[in-house]
Amino acid sequence: MAVVRDLRVLLRFRNFRRLLAVRLLSQGADGVYQVGLATYVVFSPERQASPAAIASAMAVLLLPYSLVGPFAGVLLDRWRRRQVFLYGNVLRALLATGTALLMTSHVPDWLFYVSALCVTAVNRFVLSGLSAALPRVVDAERLVMANSLSPTAGTLAATAGGGLAFVVRLAGSDSDAAVVLLGAALYLCGAAASLRMHRDLLGPDPEQVRPRLGAALSGTLRDLRAGVRHLAGPARREAAWALASMTLMRFCYGALTVMLLMLCRYALTSDTDDGLTLLGLALGVSGAGFFVAAVLTPWAAGRLGPGRWIVVCAAAAAVLEPALGLPFATGPLLVAAFVLGLTTQGAKIATDTVVQSSVEDGFRGRAFSVYDVLFNVAFVGAAGVAALMLPPDGRSTALVVLVALTYATVAVAMARFERR
Repeated sequence: MAVVRDLRVLLRFRNFRRLLAVRLLSQGADGVYQVGLATYVVFSPERQASPAAIASAMAVLLLPYSLVGPFAGVLLDRWRRRQVFLYGNVLRALLATGTALLMTSHVPDWLFYVSALCVTAVNRFVLSGLSAALPRVVDAERLVMANSLSPTAGTLAATAGGGLAFVVRLAGSDSDAAVVLLGAALYLCGAAASLRMHRDLLGPDPEQVRPRLGAALSGTLRDLRAGVRHLAGPARREAAWALASMTLMRFCYGALTVMLLMLCRYALTSDTDDGLTLLGLALGVSGAGFFVAAVLTPWAAGRLGPGRWIVVCAAAAAVLEPALGLPFATGPLLVAAFVLGLTTQGAKIATDTVVQSSVEDGFRGRAFSVYDVLFNVAFVGAAGVAALMLPPDGRSTALVVLVALTYATVAVAMARFERR
């Protein structure tokens, strides 16, 4: 396979192997920590999970990516990136240990969420640093290949970490704190792995450091505003429409995720372990939909065009989501998880393609920063709306209908734009 061959070529670079080890351990720890946090909020027997609690947890996990992300690069241009991996992972291990201690103590919920928020905020710097360091460990000829394979490997590591957390939780450890401590141990392993690289290997070069932090931060805000204005230009209308469509579809996916969590916790089974198993199965099925989308979308978007493929994905979700969701039964909901994974990821890949091809190269990074903010804020906003609409057991016909109408609106609006 081409992917295996490309990976074998990259692994010949010693420092790439070392940087990849830091990524795999760091993102594997992220997967363990995030599942530990989610199961504590939703499936702990001593807690009565609510949509509001789930919305709070999602905000903790995702908002730092949107609020800190655009500024992470500014600071990474001033700090040695190897040191960011070392101290960032050590700090996350300490904060995760603190989160575990709070889980076993009777403390206000806000204190627990502040601890978790700090962990995910530091995570943004580590992930951005891993991407920024890649040109230092591979040659220019193989940089595109490394940019493709390295994040994919990290995502697989995070997925494997989440699976490991589910296994630990279901195999006999009833303590979510134990799962979070496992994540802390993996963070420490990531810190140790970074020590195999020289502190100056990953840059930045001193002459490239921006002279004043305040000017760099204000410049970032100006760059983001310029990116928004560029996207609003007449030559980029397809990119703007695709981003708006993807934002609404991400909103729908977020709202249905909260509903699924509540259904697994209360409506579909009365046992928390069974509910946790069902949630893991649903997430796995949705992940299979993501994989099928990655295989199907290049062919479908090539034949229809990316914009029309977004129309097909939104229309399919608008029809199938209420048909499979309104019975509120296990079998149809698992099928719905697959369909929504396929349609959401299919639309995202098409949107990525439209943005990459429509936006000028000098604005592409800023456009994707705007994209990242919209993508995560939409998910958190959806969790907030679901918290207001969902009953305690998660069965909400009104939410299912609202989501279906939103998907239909996206399909109709995007279809009209494509006809013009």
